[in-house]
Amino acid sequence: MSEPIKIVLVDDEVLFRKGISFLLGREENIEVIFEASDGMELLSFLRSSTIKPDIVIMDLKMPLLNGIEATKIMHRDFTDVKIIALTSYDSKSFIANMIDVGAVSYLIKNATPQELLTTINQVATKGFYYSDYVLEIIQNDIVSNKKSKCSLDNNFITSRELEVLQLICKQKSTVEIGEKLFISPRTVEGHRNNLLLKTESRNVAGLVVYAIQNQIVSIDI
Repeated sequence: MSEPIKIVLVDDEVLFRKGISFLLGREENIEVIFEASDGMELLSFLRSSTIKPDIVIMDLKMPLLNGIEATKIMHRDFTDVKIIALTSYDSKSFIANMIDVGAVSYLIKNATPQELLTTINQVATKGFYYSDYVLEIIQNDIVSNKKSKCSLDNNFITSRELEVLQLICKQKSTVEIGEKLFISPRTVEGHRNNLLLKTESRNVAGLVVYAIQNQIVSIDI
């Protein structure tokens, strides 16, 4: 049996947080290792604990240090930890801001338990998970116009890398991409790492945002 997905929950609404913790505690492949009521408590745990989470589920509106500021710090200091933004606000500006500062997925608090579990498992497997609604926001170029690098020459990305990139943007896993292109998972990872270097993206989520905003690939919403 593989290692469980280690989760930290960050939300100042205790009853809501405990409800999610109870729900996740029933899943064999998920382990909640810590709960925090604000960003300061989260960062204190991350800096002192030898056990790091795979995923942090982060509320946006919290006292002391809110989710957006905490995500900025984590994106800089704890780059391996994936952040799922959790909020009551279903606004394009909130979604755009969280993706821009480093969140790899976005959940509304009225999401179903199944949507929560799907998001966690997709992020754990693929490194990010964007719904069609979020992909549409990225494609509309709301996130960050200043990051656009449209002066790409023809040799910037190879044809094989482009094939891999298109499948990554369709949220295919490494194994699925390998099967589709008849190459090994290790070769897929090599192409993905090259793409991260060439686009100066810090993670797969950033790579997807880069590819869509620079119109290297298009997503059919």
